[in-house]
Amino acid sequence: MGAAAGAVWGRAEQQDFRSRVRGTLLGAALGDALGAPVDGLGSEEIREAYGAEGLVDLAVGYGRRGAVTHLTQLSLFSVDGLIRAQVRRDTGAWHPPTDLHRAYLRWAATQRDWGPDERRKEDGWLAREEWLYARRDPARSLVVGFGDEAMGTLDAPKNPGETGPEAAARSAPFGLLVGWEPQLVVQLAVECAAQTHGHPAAYLSAGAYAVIVHSLARGETLDGAVQRALALLAARPGHQPVSDSLQHALGAVRQGMPTPSRVEELAGDGTADGLLAASVYCALVGEDVRHGLCLAVNQAGPSAAAGTLTGGLLGALHGETALPPAWLAELEGRPTILELADDFAMEMTQGPALHGPAGSAPGWITRYPRA
Repeated sequence: MGAAAGAVWGRAEQQDFRSRVRGTLLGAALGDALGAPVDGLGSEEIREAYGAEGLVDLAVGYGRRGAVTHLTQLSLFSVDGLIRAQVRRDTGAWHPPTDLHRAYLRWAATQRDWGPDERRKEDGWLAREEWLYARRDPARSLVVGFGDEAMGTLDAPKNPGETGPEAAARSAPFGLLVGWEPQLVVQLAVECAAQTHGHPAAYLSAGAYAVIVHSLARGETLDGAVQRALALLAARPGHQPVSDSLQHALGAVRQGMPTPSRVEELAGDGTADGLLAASVYCALVGEDVRHGLCLAVNQAGPSAAAGTLTGGLLGALHGETALPPAWLAELEGRPTILELADDFAMEMTQGPALHGPAGSAPGWITRYPRA
Protein backbone atom coordinates (compact mmCIF):
# COMPACT_ATOMS: atom_id res chain seq x y z
CA MET A 1 0.00 0.00 0.00
CA GLY A 2 1.47 3.30 -1.05
CA ALA A 3 0.57 6.92 -0.63
CA ALA A 4 0.59 9.88 -2.92
CA ALA A 5 3.16 12.55 -2.37
CA GLY A 6 1.77 15.28 -0.15
CA ALA A 7 1.61 18.94 -1.00
CA VAL A 8 4.37 21.34 -0.06
CA TRP A 9 3.54 22.59 3.44
CA GLY A 10 3.73 26.31 4.03
CA ARG A 11 3.35 27.73 7.52
CA ALA A 12 -0.32 28.67 7.09
CA GLU A 13 -1.13 25.22 5.71
CA GLN A 14 0.66 23.53 8.62
CA GLN A 15 -1.25 25.62 11.17
CA ASP A 16 -4.60 24.91 9.52
CA PHE A 17 -3.82 21.20 9.36
CA ARG A 18 -2.77 21.07 13.01
CA SER A 19 -5.99 22.82 14.02
CA ARG A 20 -8.05 20.25 12.11
CA VAL A 21 -6.08 17.33 13.58
CA ARG A 22 -6.59 18.71 17.09
CA GLY A 23 -10.22 19.44 16.29
CA THR A 24 -10.86 15.92 15.00
CA LEU A 25 -9.31 14.10 17.95
CA LEU A 26 -10.63 16.46 20.64
CA GLY A 27 -14.06 16.71 19.00
CA ALA A 28 -14.43 12.94 18.86
CA ALA A 29 -13.33 12.63 22.49
CA LEU A 30 -15.80 15.33 23.58
CA GLY A 31 -18.64 13.55 21.81
CA ASP A 32 -17.60 10.30 23.46
CA ALA A 33 -17.47 11.92 26.91
CA LEU A 34 -20.81 13.65 26.40
CA GLY A 35 -22.56 10.48 25.28
CA ALA A 36 -21.00 8.01 27.72
CA PRO A 37 -23.33 8.70 30.71
CA VAL A 38 -26.47 8.10 28.58
CA ASP A 39 -25.14 5.26 26.43
CA GLY A 40 -27.96 2.80 25.82
CA LEU A 41 -30.62 4.78 27.70
CA GLY A 42 -33.96 5.38 26.04
CA SER A 43 -35.09 8.88 25.14
CA GLU A 44 -37.60 8.98 27.99
CA GLU A 45 -34.95 7.79 30.45
CA ILE A 46 -32.60 10.56 29.32
CA ARG A 47 -35.29 13.22 29.78
CA GLU A 48 -36.26 11.83 33.18
CA ALA A 49 -32.64 12.01 34.31
CA TYR A 50 -31.62 15.33 32.74
CA GLY A 51 -34.79 17.33 32.13
CA ALA A 52 -37.03 18.15 29.18
CA GLU A 53 -34.13 19.20 26.93
CA GLY A 54 -32.18 16.06 27.70
CA LEU A 55 -28.44 16.10 28.24
CA VAL A 56 -27.00 19.53 27.42
CA ASP A 57 -23.75 19.44 29.40
CA LEU A 58 -21.08 16.96 30.44
CA ALA A 59 -22.38 14.59 33.10
CA VAL A 60 -20.76 12.10 35.45
CA GLY A 61 -19.64 8.85 33.88
CA TYR A 62 -17.06 6.41 35.24
CA GLY A 63 -16.89 8.50 38.41
CA ARG A 64 -16.16 11.91 36.89
CA ARG A 65 -17.33 14.49 34.36
CA GLY A 66 -15.65 14.35 30.99
CA ALA A 67 -14.60 10.69 31.15
CA VAL A 68 -14.05 8.98 27.80
CA THR A 69 -14.73 5.38 26.77
CA HIS A 70 -12.79 2.69 24.95
CA LEU A 71 -13.73 4.44 21.68
CA THR A 72 -11.42 7.36 22.41
CA GLN A 73 -8.73 5.04 23.74
CA LEU A 74 -8.69 3.13 20.46
CA SER A 75 -8.73 6.29 18.33
CA LEU A 76 -5.56 7.41 20.08
CA PHE A 77 -3.89 4.10 19.31
CA SER A 78 -4.97 4.55 15.67
CA VAL A 79 -2.94 7.77 15.63
CA ASP A 80 0.00 6.07 17.33
CA GLY A 81 -0.06 3.27 14.78
CA LEU A 82 -0.14 5.68 11.84
CA ILE A 83 2.87 7.59 13.13
CA ARG A 84 4.74 4.33 13.74
CA ALA A 85 3.94 3.21 10.19
CA GLN A 86 5.55 6.37 8.80
CA VAL A 87 8.63 5.91 10.98
CA ARG A 88 8.98 2.23 10.06
CA ARG A 89 8.79 3.08 6.37
CA ASP A 90 12.46 4.12 6.58
CA THR A 91 13.36 0.47 7.16
CA GLY A 92 11.76 -0.56 3.86
CA ALA A 93 8.85 -2.22 5.71
CA TRP A 94 5.61 -0.61 4.58
CA HIS A 95 2.37 -2.30 5.56
CA PRO A 96 0.29 0.13 7.63
CA PRO A 97 -2.45 -2.41 8.57
CA THR A 98 0.21 -4.41 10.41
CA ASP A 99 1.44 -1.32 12.26
CA LEU A 100 -2.14 -0.44 13.21
CA HIS A 101 -2.74 -3.99 14.40
CA ARG A 102 0.32 -3.79 16.63
CA ALA A 103 -0.97 -0.49 18.01
CA TYR A 104 -4.37 -2.03 18.76
CA LEU A 105 -2.68 -4.93 20.54
CA ARG A 106 -0.97 -2.34 22.73
CA TRP A 107 -4.43 -1.00 23.53
CA ALA A 108 -5.60 -4.53 24.34
CA ALA A 109 -2.73 -4.79 26.84
CA THR A 110 -4.02 -1.68 28.61
CA GLN A 111 -7.28 -3.54 29.17
CA ARG A 112 -5.52 -6.53 30.77
CA ASP A 113 -2.60 -5.02 32.66
CA TRP A 114 -2.62 -3.01 35.87
CA GLY A 115 -0.43 -0.31 34.36
CA PRO A 116 2.46 0.39 31.97
CA ASP A 117 5.29 -2.13 31.75
CA GLU A 118 8.48 -0.07 31.59
CA ARG A 119 10.39 -3.15 30.36
CA ARG A 120 8.60 -3.04 27.00
CA LYS A 121 10.79 -0.49 25.27
CA GLU A 122 8.99 -1.08 21.98
CA ASP A 123 5.76 0.33 23.45
CA GLY A 124 6.64 3.98 22.89
CA TRP A 125 5.19 6.78 24.98
CA LEU A 126 1.43 6.42 24.48
CA ALA A 127 1.22 2.97 26.04
CA ARG A 128 2.90 4.41 29.14
CA GLU A 129 0.07 6.87 29.80
CA GLU A 130 -1.43 5.48 33.01
CA TRP A 131 -4.89 6.96 32.51
CA LEU A 132 -5.37 4.73 29.45
CA TYR A 133 -5.27 1.63 31.65
CA ALA A 134 -8.90 2.13 32.68
CA ARG A 135 -11.30 -0.50 31.35
CA ARG A 136 -14.22 1.41 29.86
CA ASP A 137 -16.68 -1.28 28.80
CA PRO A 138 -15.01 -2.36 25.55
CA ALA A 139 -17.34 -4.14 23.15
CA ARG A 140 -16.98 -7.91 22.91
CA SER A 141 -16.00 -7.59 19.24
CA LEU A 142 -12.91 -5.63 20.30
CA VAL A 143 -11.91 -8.00 23.09
CA VAL A 144 -12.24 -10.97 20.73
CA GLY A 145 -10.70 -9.23 17.72
CA PHE A 146 -7.58 -8.21 19.62
CA GLY A 147 -7.59 -11.19 21.96
CA ASP A 148 -4.70 -12.92 20.19
CA GLU A 149 -1.85 -12.07 17.82
CA ALA A 150 -3.70 -13.13 14.65
CA MET A 151 -4.67 -10.18 12.46
CA GLY A 152 -8.05 -10.15 10.78
CA THR A 153 -8.00 -9.33 7.06
CA LEU A 154 -10.64 -8.72 4.40
CA ASP A 155 -10.14 -12.30 3.19
CA ALA A 156 -10.33 -13.69 6.74
CA PRO A 157 -11.91 -11.03 8.96
CA LYS A 158 -12.41 -11.29 12.70
CA ASN A 159 -16.07 -11.42 13.81
CA PRO A 160 -17.50 -11.78 10.26
CA GLY A 161 -21.06 -11.08 11.42
CA GLU A 162 -20.24 -7.98 13.48
CA THR A 163 -22.07 -4.83 12.33
CA GLY A 164 -21.41 -2.51 15.31
CA PRO A 165 -20.00 1.04 15.08
CA GLU A 166 -16.77 0.56 17.08
CA ALA A 167 -14.44 0.17 14.08
CA ALA A 168 -15.88 3.27 12.42
CA ALA A 169 -15.47 5.20 15.66
CA ARG A 170 -11.69 4.61 15.69
CA SER A 171 -11.28 5.51 12.01
CA ALA A 172 -11.20 9.32 11.99
CA PRO A 173 -7.37 9.38 12.14
CA PHE A 174 -7.15 7.62 8.76
CA GLY A 175 -8.95 10.61 7.27
CA LEU A 176 -6.20 12.89 8.53
CA LEU A 177 -3.77 11.35 6.02
CA VAL A 178 -4.41 14.35 3.77
CA GLY A 179 -1.45 13.57 1.50
CA TRP A 180 -3.01 10.25 0.53
CA GLU A 181 -5.41 9.68 -2.34
CA PRO A 182 -9.00 9.18 -1.12
CA GLN A 183 -9.29 5.61 -2.37
CA LEU A 184 -6.20 4.63 -0.37
CA VAL A 185 -7.70 6.17 2.77
CA VAL A 186 -10.82 4.07 2.26
CA GLN A 187 -8.77 0.93 1.70
CA LEU A 188 -6.65 1.39 4.83
CA ALA A 189 -9.68 2.11 7.03
CA VAL A 190 -11.52 -0.90 5.63
CA GLU A 191 -8.57 -3.25 6.14
CA CYS A 192 -8.06 -2.07 9.71
CA ALA A 193 -11.77 -2.31 10.50
CA ALA A 194 -11.80 -5.96 9.39
CA GLN A 195 -9.44 -6.70 12.27
CA THR A 196 -12.51 -6.65 14.55
CA HIS A 197 -15.60 -6.04 12.40
CA GLY A 198 -15.97 -8.45 9.51
CA HIS A 199 -19.38 -7.49 8.14
CA PRO A 200 -19.34 -5.22 5.06
CA ALA A 201 -21.79 -2.79 6.70
CA ALA A 202 -19.26 -2.23 9.49
CA TYR A 203 -15.98 -2.08 7.60
CA LEU A 204 -17.39 -0.08 4.69
CA SER A 205 -18.90 2.39 7.18
CA ALA A 206 -15.40 2.80 8.61
CA GLY A 207 -14.02 3.46 5.14
CA ALA A 208 -16.79 5.93 4.33
CA TYR A 209 -16.33 7.78 7.62
CA ALA A 210 -12.56 8.02 7.13
CA VAL A 211 -12.85 9.46 3.65
CA ILE A 212 -15.49 11.98 4.77
CA VAL A 213 -13.05 13.18 7.45
CA HIS A 214 -10.34 13.20 4.77
CA SER A 215 -12.36 15.56 2.56
CA LEU A 216 -13.18 17.83 5.51
CA ALA A 217 -9.53 17.96 6.58
CA ARG A 218 -8.72 19.09 3.04
CA GLY A 219 -11.18 21.97 3.37
CA GLU A 220 -14.19 20.58 1.50
CA THR A 221 -17.83 20.94 2.56
CA LEU A 222 -19.57 18.14 4.46
CA ASP A 223 -22.10 17.63 1.69
CA GLY A 224 -19.30 17.38 -0.87
CA ALA A 225 -17.41 14.99 1.41
CA VAL A 226 -20.43 12.66 1.62
CA GLN A 227 -20.84 12.73 -2.17
CA ARG A 228 -17.19 11.72 -2.56
CA ALA A 229 -17.70 8.86 -0.11
CA LEU A 230 -20.75 7.65 -2.03
CA ALA A 231 -18.80 7.65 -5.29
CA LEU A 232 -15.97 5.64 -3.75
CA LEU A 233 -18.32 3.16 -2.07
CA ALA A 234 -20.22 2.41 -5.28
CA ALA A 235 -17.57 0.04 -6.62
CA ARG A 236 -17.36 -2.06 -3.44
CA PRO A 237 -19.37 -5.25 -2.86
CA GLY A 238 -21.87 -4.96 -0.05
CA HIS A 239 -21.96 -1.16 -0.09
CA GLN A 240 -25.73 -0.72 -0.53
CA PRO A 241 -26.75 -0.48 3.16
CA VAL A 242 -24.02 2.10 3.82
CA SER A 243 -24.80 4.10 0.68
CA ASP A 244 -28.53 4.01 1.42
CA SER A 245 -27.90 5.23 4.98
CA LEU A 246 -25.82 8.17 3.78
CA GLN A 247 -28.46 9.11 1.20
CA HIS A 248 -31.09 8.86 3.93
CA ALA A 249 -29.06 11.26 6.10
CA LEU A 250 -28.82 13.81 3.27
CA GLY A 251 -32.54 13.55 2.63
CA ALA A 252 -33.42 13.96 6.31
CA VAL A 253 -31.81 17.42 6.36
CA ARG A 254 -34.73 18.73 4.29
CA GLN A 255 -37.42 17.27 6.57
CA GLY A 256 -37.82 20.09 9.06
CA MET A 257 -36.40 20.86 12.47
CA PRO A 258 -33.99 18.26 13.84
CA THR A 259 -35.36 16.08 16.64
CA PRO A 260 -34.06 13.12 18.68
CA SER A 261 -36.66 10.91 16.98
CA ARG A 262 -35.19 11.73 13.57
CA VAL A 263 -31.70 10.89 14.84
CA GLU A 264 -33.07 7.62 16.27
CA GLU A 265 -34.69 6.77 12.96
CA LEU A 266 -31.38 7.25 11.15
CA ALA A 267 -29.41 5.33 13.78
CA GLY A 268 -31.80 2.38 13.50
CA ASP A 269 -30.71 -0.59 15.57
CA GLY A 270 -27.25 0.81 16.30
CA THR A 271 -25.32 -0.70 13.41
CA ALA A 272 -22.31 1.09 11.94
CA ASP A 273 -24.16 2.30 8.85
CA GLY A 274 -26.99 3.73 10.96
CA LEU A 275 -24.64 5.52 13.36
CA LEU A 276 -22.68 6.89 10.39
CA ALA A 277 -25.89 8.32 8.93
CA ALA A 278 -26.94 9.80 12.28
CA SER A 279 -23.56 11.46 12.77
CA VAL A 280 -23.54 12.96 9.27
CA TYR A 281 -27.06 14.31 9.86
CA CYS A 282 -26.17 15.83 13.24
CA ALA A 283 -23.04 17.45 11.80
CA LEU A 284 -25.05 18.87 8.88
CA VAL A 285 -27.94 20.33 10.89
CA GLY A 286 -26.14 21.31 14.10
CA GLU A 287 -26.17 25.05 14.70
CA ASP A 288 -22.72 24.74 16.25
CA VAL A 289 -20.53 21.98 17.72
CA ARG A 290 -22.37 21.92 21.05
CA HIS A 291 -25.79 21.65 19.41
CA GLY A 292 -24.64 18.96 16.98
CA LEU A 293 -23.16 16.84 19.75
CA CYS A 294 -26.19 17.19 22.01
CA LEU A 295 -28.42 16.16 19.12
CA ALA A 296 -26.26 13.10 18.51
CA VAL A 297 -26.29 11.76 22.08
CA ASN A 298 -29.90 12.49 23.16
CA GLN A 299 -31.36 9.40 21.53
CA ALA A 300 -31.85 5.76 22.36
CA GLY A 301 -28.89 3.66 21.28
CA PRO A 302 -25.10 3.90 21.31
CA SER A 303 -24.82 7.55 22.38
CA ALA A 304 -21.05 7.44 22.95
CA ALA A 305 -20.44 6.14 19.41
CA ALA A 306 -22.87 8.68 17.92
CA GLY A 307 -21.13 11.49 19.80
CA THR A 308 -17.67 10.23 18.82
CA LEU A 309 -18.50 10.04 15.13
CA THR A 310 -20.27 13.42 15.11
CA GLY A 311 -17.49 15.12 17.07
CA GLY A 312 -14.84 13.85 14.68
CA LEU A 313 -16.72 15.31 11.72
CA LEU A 314 -17.34 18.68 13.36
CA GLY A 315 -13.76 18.94 14.60
CA ALA A 316 -12.33 18.17 11.16
CA LEU A 317 -14.74 20.65 9.58
CA HIS A 318 -14.22 23.60 11.94
CA GLY A 319 -10.92 23.00 13.76
CA GLU A 320 -10.16 23.06 17.46
CA THR A 321 -11.22 26.64 18.19
CA ALA A 322 -14.87 25.81 17.43
CA LEU A 323 -15.04 23.28 20.30
CA PRO A 324 -16.78 24.29 23.57
CA PRO A 325 -13.97 25.48 25.87
CA ALA A 326 -15.83 24.66 29.09
CA TRP A 327 -16.09 21.05 27.97
CA LEU A 328 -12.46 20.90 26.88
CA ALA A 329 -11.44 22.10 30.34
CA GLU A 330 -12.92 18.93 31.88
CA LEU A 331 -12.09 16.42 29.15
CA GLU A 332 -10.23 13.39 30.45
CA GLY A 333 -6.83 12.93 28.85
CA ARG A 334 -6.79 16.29 27.06
CA PRO A 335 -3.00 16.81 27.53
CA THR A 336 -2.33 13.39 25.99
CA ILE A 337 -4.74 13.99 23.11
CA LEU A 338 -3.16 17.35 22.32
CA GLU A 339 0.36 15.95 22.50
CA LEU A 340 -0.52 13.08 20.20
CA ALA A 341 -2.36 15.38 17.77
CA ASP A 342 0.63 17.70 17.53
CA ASP A 343 3.00 14.76 17.05
CA PHE A 344 0.80 13.46 14.23
CA ALA A 345 0.69 16.87 12.56
CA MET A 346 4.45 17.22 12.89
CA GLU A 347 5.09 13.75 11.47
CA MET A 348 2.82 14.34 8.49
CA THR A 349 4.19 17.79 7.66
CA GLN A 350 7.84 17.51 8.74
CA GLY A 351 8.58 13.79 8.88
CA PRO A 352 11.83 13.94 6.85
CA ALA A 353 13.30 16.31 9.46
CA LEU A 354 12.53 13.79 12.21
CA HIS A 355 13.72 10.56 10.62
CA GLY A 356 15.12 9.38 7.33
CA PRO A 357 18.27 8.34 5.45
CA ALA A 358 20.18 11.38 6.68
CA GLY A 359 19.58 10.47 10.33
CA SER A 360 16.86 10.38 12.93
CA ALA A 361 16.02 12.49 15.97
CA PRO A 362 16.69 10.15 18.92
CA GLY A 363 13.80 11.55 20.92
CA TRP A 364 11.36 10.81 18.12
CA ILE A 365 12.49 7.21 17.73
CA THR A 366 12.16 6.73 21.49
CA ARG A 367 8.59 8.02 21.32
CA TYR A 368 7.73 6.00 18.21
CA PRO A 369 10.07 2.98 18.03
CA ARG A 370 10.55 1.19 14.75
CA ALA A 371 10.13 -2.18 16.48
